[in-house]
Amino acid sequence: MTRPTDPLAAVAAGATPGPFALVRRAGADHVELFTGTVRTADRLADIPLPEGAPGPRTLALVPYRQIAERGFACVDDGTPLECLVIAEHRRIPLDEVVAALPAAPVGTRDAAFDISDAEYATMVGRVLAEEIGHGAGANFVIHRTLRAAVQGTPLVAALAALRRLLLGERGAYWTFVVHTGSRILVGASPERHVSVDDGLVMMNPISGTFRHTGATAERDALLRFLADPKEVEELYMVLDEELKMMATVAEHGGQVVGPYLKEMAHLAHTEYLLAGRGSRDVREVLRETMFAPTVTGSPMENACRVIARHERTGRGYYAGVLALLGRDAEGRQTLDAPILIRTAELSPTGELRVPVGATLVRHSTAEGEVAETHAKAAGVLAAFGLGPQAPQPADPAAAPRLADDPEVRAALAARNTPLARFWLDQRTPGAAALPGLTGRRALIVDGEDTFTGMLAHQLRALGLDVARRDWHRPGPVDGHDLVVVGPGPGDPNDLAEPKMAALRALLAELLGTGRPTLAVCLGHQLLAGLLGLPLHRRDAPYQGLPRDVRLFGAIRRVGFYSSFTARADGDRLATAYGPAELSRDPADGAVHALRGSGFAGVQFHPESVLSRDGMAVLADLLGHLLARPALTGHGSADRG
Repeated sequence: MTRPTDPLAAVAAGATPGPFALVRRAGADHVELFTGTVRTADRLADIPLPEGAPGPRTLALVPYRQIAERGFACVDDGTPLECLVIAEHRRIPLDEVVAALPAAPVGTRDAAFDISDAEYATMVGRVLAEEIGHGAGANFVIHRTLRAAVQGTPLVAALAALRRLLLGERGAYWTFVVHTGSRILVGASPERHVSVDDGLVMMNPISGTFRHTGATAERDALLRFLADPKEVEELYMVLDEELKMMATVAEHGGQVVGPYLKEMAHLAHTEYLLAGRGSRDVREVLRETMFAPTVTGSPMENACRVIARHERTGRGYYAGVLALLGRDAEGRQTLDAPILIRTAELSPTGELRVPVGATLVRHSTAEGEVAETHAKAAGVLAAFGLGPQAPQPADPAAAPRLADDPEVRAALAARNTPLARFWLDQRTPGAAALPGLTGRRALIVDGEDTFTGMLAHQLRALGLDVARRDWHRPGPVDGHDLVVVGPGPGDPNDLAEPKMAALRALLAELLGTGRPTLAVCLGHQLLAGLLGLPLHRRDAPYQGLPRDVRLFGAIRRVGFYSSFTARADGDRLATAYGPAELSRDPADGAVHALRGSGFAGVQFHPESVLSRDGMAVLADLLGHLLARPALTGHGSADRG
């Protein structure tokens, strides 16, 4: 190979090039060309990352079905984990690449969504009623796919679409085409999933979609969008979910930066950046962050069940990632992985697939979510001639950025006012530790909601030595000063369900022995049931809802993710384990928190970014529960 445009020259000459990828990263004035050989891998751990000179080593196409590595449900469609093992990497000026790409329009036929607008609207209504309404989670992403047949050579069509995206789309994190020989992916993804560079792990939750038809968004309409509670809460919920992931892959969890406005050709999004220090193998980082809540939902494990139950078809590469793995000048691993959204897949026979999804939350409407799928697909469809190109400013360089407008910036900044400073501020290890907690041990039992990872970071910040264990891994609790029975999805009244039975039995054991116990959300509901309180499904789910509530005499701002609640008629309750004090909603008797000798429960999530006063609540509860001296004769802690 003698010229950097050889793959394009081969296509122009009617020849078949070998595997290659063209990638323009955000803001770059060049396009990167990767060439090499393709191999498949069974697991993320098998993605090759050889030693050698600094630079990119492998570009992996990670399908959605890889989520099964985490033990999560999916419809297995057999889509392979393909790896372009990079033999050569070049940087080519952007204008040179655009000049070499085919300019002819793309011809297609038989374009249609696999699920009609009416069918998709019905599915939206079903998920809202049967899943969010019944406590299965806070938000879920359900997708549909536009299918068409490309006329002419598929690779030529993909390169022509890439040219249009490079010229017409803006704000993309990666704009790319990947040709492996067995498939072609072309797209303009707005969203970094995860990156690792110089030990810094970053994630980029994006949510909230503002649609516009002009060259830029209309300012007043954008300000109304930024104040819309649905859009605000949607971003908060995915922020919480990605903070759960950062709690696993970053040593002290993630720090929140933003929010920002991401302006694109057909729409605008709101986004945060999360950053934290980590030292894990980048393939482990990929595994622990499969896949973003912006394309699945929360809590993650149950979201995957909901997706499989309602979609009933495989997702291919949609909601997976492209992952560029390499090494820096000092031999450290690097990773850059955009989410595979706003992406088309072409088969060698010319079948075109453009998957797209909408995030369903408690405020969603069927009409609005149908419109959102059309808006999100618009950029890629326009690149294939299946929709109008977005209007372009007469002088793109001089076009005003609404992200720089003072009122827009103020509206974005105001979103952080009610949030927990623990996640927004730079944290110094040990600065928040409380006297008497250092060295004392806590065990968190996870009820299938990795909010427990965030809770672990907060308890450690307060001075505790923390271990986690999944609910289905029975084991002794000896050696722990505190046991936290954590949150999770499901109906707490269904005591025949294995998780509910196991967690209730654990709580009964803890209450019987008097071991200090803190129960959170689902754990709180099961604790309340054991104490004799009735449990009710709320008329409207409390999913991603911040509220000011009175807790044992103090007003606290806390975040709820629940569809069930215990209710009581009074502020005191006589139980078999001694008297309990209740903090109730004066309107309906919903029990927000309870405490007695050696036990406490909270219906909300003190660890959530929505819980501005979460650390104060935890400090108060730990003072109540751990006033006694530390246990002696600790056994070995379970580090699961």
